Amino acid sequence: MANKAQQPPHLHLAEVTASQFIDIWKHFDADGNGYIEGKELENFFRELETARRGAGVDPTNPIFREKMKEFMQKFDKNKDGRIEMSELAQILPTEENFLLCFRQFVSSSAEFMAAWRRYDTDRSGYIEANELKGFLSDLLEKANRHYDDQKLQEYTQTILRMFDLNGDGKLGLSEMARLLPVQENFLLSFQGVKLNTEQFNAIFTFYDKDGNGYIDEQELDALLRDLYQKNKKDVDAKSLAGYKQSIMSLSDGGKLYRGELEIVLCKEPTV
Repeated sequence: MANKAQQPPHLHLAEVTASQFIDIWKHFDADGNGYIEGKELENFFRELETARRGAGVDPTNPIFREKMKEFMQKFDKNKDGRIEMSELAQILPTEENFLLCFRQFVSSSAEFMAAWRRYDTDRSGYIEANELKGFLSDLLEKANRHYDDQKLQEYTQTILRMFDLNGDGKLGLSEMARLLPVQENFLLSFQGVKLNTEQFNAIFTFYDKDGNGYIDEQELDALLRDLYQKNKKDVDAKSLAGYKQSIMSLSDGGKLYRGELEIVLCKEPTV
């Protein structure tokens, strides 16, 4: 039984279900860091080639290396040398590709944040599992996808399997954003600059210049510029404007309150 569990799942199928897609992801993202990279990537490509050709391949063969290079040029959209979940969705023929459907529904990070704001009604930084079904239902309707309750339930459970790792029935913003196209996932730009609660409170107080309890667009602009400079991260004006727009999508009529900004900038939102 143990050997059977180690077999790569479902790669031979002409079409994989949403649930099977997650089986594949979890199998090859062995360390659970959100990427298929290094040895994981080599194993994935070897098994994919084997499944498609119906025969084994030799990873030491120069032809294998060349094919893998071509494969990465085609699918590694942000050229970081590893495969992310949204990139894997382009590689595998997924049934009614609900991951791509998700991206049609929220084609930009600003739309994603606006959708998140509708469903994270208590501004906790999480969508409760019972709210997730409504989120996905709206997603499928907007994408003009036909579905029944059974399929909606499967998608809901699939998303939970992806992201609710501790089984508490809640989904975090940064985790759900992994479904966005790589170039649209502005939250990736904040990796390495996440703040603890004390740091966040000090920064919020500093940039809330007029002390009215919220940050407006100009104050957010100054905060983001300083944050990037402090962490020695390069960011161009266009990207910064995009990040600002995305974050402001969480705001209440242009007023970005503490809890909303905390969702983006903190390691863990306080609940």
